[in-house]
Amino acid sequence: MNFKVYVVSKKIEKFYLEAVAEYEKRLGRYCKIELVQVKNESALLKKLSDKSYMVKISSSREKLSSESLAEKIESYGLSSVSDISLVIGDVELECQERFCISPMDMDPGLEAAVLFEQIYRGYRIINGEPYHK
Repeated sequence: MNFKVYVVSKKIEKFYLEAVAEYEKRLGRYCKIELVQVKNESALLKKLSDKSYMVKISSSREKLSSESLAEKIESYGLSSVSDISLVIGDVELECQERFCISPMDMDPGLEAAVLFEQIYRGYRIINGEPYHK
């Protein structure tokens, strides 16, 4: 499965990028995942692929537990969805799905780090591996 996490933000703090890099490394055995930073909505629209399954991460949509996210990841694979774009940031766009990783508003860099961690946790759950450290 291929994930692209698009973050619409002028700047992502170094410590968030370090956390994302750590989870990107850990996720390498389960999937391909990439962080793509764009500065605004028009730059985002140029980067998005119309072949990708589009998911908008929002603080006001369906709230997921770690287990629910794991089920969602597994269902993508079972339904032959292999290219997923996850969009973080203050943009409105057409998408197949919207969900929330936290009801709290967060810095986009922090939200990306949390999303990477939750995807990692989801794969650990799917594979029956321990995920609480």
